[in-house]
Amino acid sequence: MACFHYFFNIMRQLVFIVLGILFGVVMYKAEAASWFRIYEMFNFQSFHMYGFMGSALVIGVTGVQWMKRSAKNIDGQQVVVAPKDKSVARYLLGGIFFGLGWALVGACPGPMFVLLGAGILPMLIVIVSALFGTFIYGLVKDKLPH
Repeated sequence: MACFHYFFNIMRQLVFIVLGILFGVVMYKAEAASWFRIYEMFNFQSFHMYGFMGSALVIGVTGVQWMKRSAKNIDGQQVVVAPKDKSVARYLLGGIFFGLGWALVGACPGPMFVLLGAGILPMLIVIVSALFGTFIYGLVKDKLPH
């Protein structure tokens, strides 16, 4: 029986790996990982990018709402979404940091890995820096507005 669970977990991981690869291929083919397309989007010259990001937003919101309403994940395990205080400061601060990183690098977290997979090796520096920033956030998060 333990062998079956081990096999099931391996197959499940493979599904997620394949989905991640498909996500990367779609992002690359749609040029959603291209700095030039992002720049065009912000200049209102590349409207397909808004559709691409909008569809991701709809899928994300739908998934989170489904989990909140059913209170279970895809495996049927209990999920508790902790209520958060409504505040503007934390969203402004987080948005500024995220936006600055996006503007400086030309990629948000998803495209960073897509570009690395496409052979753009300087993205490795960006990924290591993002991980370092996440580590720093873990150290100072108690002092930030939440």
